[in-house]
Order: sequence, then structure tokens, then C-alpha cells
Amino acid sequence: MSIDYQKELIGYRRQKARDTLMDAKLLFSQKRISSTVNRLYYAMFYQASSLLLTKGLSSPRHSGVISLFGQHFVKTGMISRELSKFYARIFDLRQESDYGDFVVFEEDEVKEWLLHAEEFIIELDKLIEKELGNK
Repeated sequence: MSIDYQKELIGYRRQKARDTLMDAKLLFSQKRISSTVNRLYYAMFYQASSLLLTKGLSSPRHSGVISLFGQHFVKTGMISRELSKFYARIFDLRQESDYGDFVVFEEDEVKEWLLHAEEFIIELDKLIEKELGNK
């Protein structure tokens, strides 16, 4: 993958992460709580995928993205364990909500997750900028 294409793809996924976070906020405002959780996860997934691309990494599986993220950014101390645990937790909750029956989330809890997801995206944005500056 050429450097230009890589940078273009990173930019595309970063924008997709921001747009998907906005979708989550809109869904939350309409009390669409399970859909909010789905969009929160995907916003974080797109941002994590963007960060991985700064090192030329990707995975076709969601669990692979989480694993690579942990290996290359959490274990190295570039991203906090708390943010990583939150990302993995939202993945599990999204799976449970999308594929399980009778899954209900508390609105107050999801409101807090929105804030944490936004923090995740902001922190990864800073790191993406730093990584792109090193190229």
C-alpha cells in the first residue's frame, strides 16, 4: 500500500469514526439505546482501524483489530489500559445487543459510554497525528 493511499484511508476512517459517533448521539437523543451502543462500537472500531493503519496494520476480523490494538498500542504504553478495556467491553456489549435477545441497557449508563467513546476517539486522534508526523 502506498503512503498516499494509506494516508487517504486513514483520513477516510477517521472521518467515518467521527460521523458514526455523531450518529450514536442522534440515536441516543431519540432513545434508540441499543442502536446507540452499536454505533458507539463502530465509531471506536473505525478509529482503532485508523490508528493501526499508521503502522501498516489491519485485520479482517473485529477481534483481530482489538488484539493488534492491544499489542501495538496498549502494551507499549501509548494507549491506556482503561481505554483499551472500554473498547473491548463495548465490543462485547455490541455483540450481546446485536445477537442476543431481551438485551436492555440503562440510558444513564449509555450516556456515560458516549462520553468515554468520545474520549477514546480524541485520544486516538492525537496519537494518529503523532504517528503521521513521524512518517
